[in-house]
Amino acid sequence: MNKLKFALIGCGRISANHIKAILDNFEDAELVSVCDILKNRAELKADEYLIKAQERNIPVVKPNVYSDYQQMLQKEDINVCVVCTESGYHAEISLYCQNLKKHILVEKPMAMSILDADRMIQAAQKNNLKLAVCHQNRFNPPIQKLRQAINEERFGRIFAGTARILWNRNKEYYDKANWRGTWKLDGGCLINQCTHNIDLLQWMIDSEINSVYGQTGNYLHPYIQTEDYGSIIIKFKNGAIGNVEGTVCVYPKNLEETLTILGEKGTVIIGGIAVNKILVWDFKDKIDSLEEIQQKYDTEIPNVYGNGHSPLYKDFIDSIRNNGNPLIDGNEGKKSLSIILMAYKSQKYSKAISYNKDLNISSEDFEGML
Repeated sequence: MNKLKFALIGCGRISANHIKAILDNFEDAELVSVCDILKNRAELKADEYLIKAQERNIPVVKPNVYSDYQQMLQKEDINVCVVCTESGYHAEISLYCQNLKKHILVEKPMAMSILDADRMIQAAQKNNLKLAVCHQNRFNPPIQKLRQAINEERFGRIFAGTARILWNRNKEYYDKANWRGTWKLDGGCLINQCTHNIDLLQWMIDSEINSVYGQTGNYLHPYIQTEDYGSIIIKFKNGAIGNVEGTVCVYPKNLEETLTILGEKGTVIIGGIAVNKILVWDFKDKIDSLEEIQQKYDTEIPNVYGNGHSPLYKDFIDSIRNNGNPLIDGNEGKKSLSIILMAYKSQKYSKAISYNKDLNISSEDFEGML
């Protein structure tokens, strides 16, 4: 079968993971063009793709370079657009590409409003396209094993789960780009740094949201508009309670990203720098031990982005080839976004926010809140 032709829109920090993922799936995918408003940055990524391919003896052609994604789409034969720009542009760019019949793989968060997320989902359905969101940590081996245990009902009733993201982001980080820490283009630590673990928490509890109560504040970053610490309590319709603690205030560096799941017959804690190591694995059935599970599933990762983009790409490519649903489609990507935006609304109005399908919240609703 012909390879799917990918275009990369946005060539910032995360783009290296996408280049690696495309090369890891080179039998089915090729990068034909790269685009960034800073054309020299796009040029560097085109070179990176070529160099990395040559190092692995993968025959490729250097991608064409653009500074205007609309112009790129007019000139290039593209199957998939990968959207890696600032968060505030995800929906606008995705919708434009979807209207030109392009499949979309979009970085988290998929949008900055629930309305825009719904528009993206509807555009995919209308145009018979695939839409996937980059919550790549779902593909971490420890996370996959945890999900398997849940599917096998080893926990019995799950009554609670906790996502803790204790990280550091200093002034140097925010000074590198003036959009960081803004309500319009970025949001705060919950929607940026914590969204992956919130996605995992809701995926494991696997129930519709009943209500969300959030408390947020800006304690150590007065030069940004948004929160640097947030706490969320999620009540799910199955009765389980989800707890979230997220911050970028930890001194002096990233401490942990931890997911805890508590059930009547089992307790699991997955930690490490990006939920890549199993810390507790204890089930009433005693089918396996912590030590043997750690040996099989603990993974070493180079940074907080982990290794999940490559299997995520494989899953996405398979969904296009086989006309199935990617693991993290638009509806799945919307779930963590909804929790976070509801938490912001809860902070603004000092009350729990009930979920309904017509809920319409945007990050821009919270400008000047803190």
